[in-house]
Amino acid sequence: MSAPRPRLLVLGLDSVSPDLLFERFLPRMPRMRELLSRSTYGTLRSIDPPITVPAWAVMFSGYDPGTLGLYGFRHRRPGTYFDQYVPTSRTIQQPMLWERLSRAGRRVCVMGMPPGYPPPAVNGVYVSDFLTPDRAQDYVSPLSLRPELEKVTGGYSFDVVFRAGDRDRVARELFSMTQKHFAAARYLWEKEPWDLFAIHEIGPDRIHHAFWKYFDTGHPRYEHVPSLSAVAPEYYAMLDGEIGRLLDRVPPEVRILVVSDHGSQAMQGCFCINEWLRKQGYLTLKGAPPPAGTPLEKATIDWGKTRAWGAGGYYARIFLNVRGREPEGILPASSVPEFVRQLTQELGAIRRPDGQPLGSDVRVPAEIYRSVNGDAPDLMVYFGDVAWRSAGTVGYDTLFLQENDTGPDDAVHSFDGIYAVTGPPEGAAPSRGPPRRLIDVGPTLLAYFGLPAAPNAQGEPIPGFL
Repeated sequence: MSAPRPRLLVLGLDSVSPDLLFERFLPRMPRMRELLSRSTYGTLRSIDPPITVPAWAVMFSGYDPGTLGLYGFRHRRPGTYFDQYVPTSRTIQQPMLWERLSRAGRRVCVMGMPPGYPPPAVNGVYVSDFLTPDRAQDYVSPLSLRPELEKVTGGYSFDVVFRAGDRDRVARELFSMTQKHFAAARYLWEKEPWDLFAIHEIGPDRIHHAFWKYFDTGHPRYEHVPSLSAVAPEYYAMLDGEIGRLLDRVPPEVRILVVSDHGSQAMQGCFCINEWLRKQGYLTLKGAPPPAGTPLEKATIDWGKTRAWGAGGYYARIFLNVRGREPEGILPASSVPEFVRQLTQELGAIRRPDGQPLGSDVRVPAEIYRSVNGDAPDLMVYFGDVAWRSAGTVGYDTLFLQENDTGPDDAVHSFDGIYAVTGPPEGAAPSRGPPRRLIDVGPTLLAYFGLPAAPNAQGEPIPGFL
């Protein structure tokens, strides 16, 4: 008697950390409790940087961000100062798991795994991700499925504007978006017995950003507003119900993997990287100081006196004004290593307003990745174990902001995501498993499906994981 064909359902929950899923919100999630009761689960360590893009691509390829050429949501075009582009599915420089499965004749259905626009052609179905441009019509492959998805969902939704003052509107749209995603997932699940069915849900990430300070009494800007404090618990309860209705359709022989790309934590504030570079004499502006909150690209920069500038986000991306590389570069290439050492030392000496060390962690892409493809920043800097954002705007009389400089935001990322994997059909006792590495998931899944390892991948199969 031949072994049953491997089948796998992946539930990708963006930004979910162990303390949220396994502790804080678990009492509101009976279906997740039942799933964990037949799973091995634990912490999934993210990658550098712990950001949605590139983390999901790393997870489902086994290659690090440098090899993939993905470093975040925005990349700077070579030879420019501020011309940026958003990565797409075509930016990725290695095949994803579903592409390898497709080539092997396996049937796959993938929903929303970023970067996923335009949707790549697979042996099955691919619905693109939250980075899909507004009003895009080509968001599903094959395109013939679009009318069906529109009918099932009442109009498909990819994301919401979550950095906004109207939190009631954000909540309504978030609930609706997640419900649409799972309505589409249940519809597509029923179409055929997929070998791999993978769904990515961006909703938890958006809930954390928009509502963390209302449910976490330890948040530095905690506010108790009954209607808003209830949103995150209610969202997790709703998400559990949506997951449960999908699981009701899943036969016992299908293994289930729940994963997140990184965790979340309360945002402590923002460190103004470009104000610091100005203070140190590495970035020079012309004329009077601009108004507070001015984007650096709208300020008048004296490039003839500027050796470095930065960009904001979950981490600071620092670029060097290198002679012969940038349009008005002044820093000799031979001076770069010493300048990087100087910057690293000075960044490490920064202290928070309370006098404690900020904890600046400087990473050089060439030192942390096997190769550096695409358009990487010269330096990547985390502040306070990523608890402090980087503010790229200028015009402040301080180096520290309490709020995000690009709109209301309560949360930032953390390195610890989650995994939970069900046992074989005969069942196994639940257990808290050891910490795992996100980069090892893809190679593990290739092995589960009996496919050869991806050549020269940095990730490795996890023995006994599936």
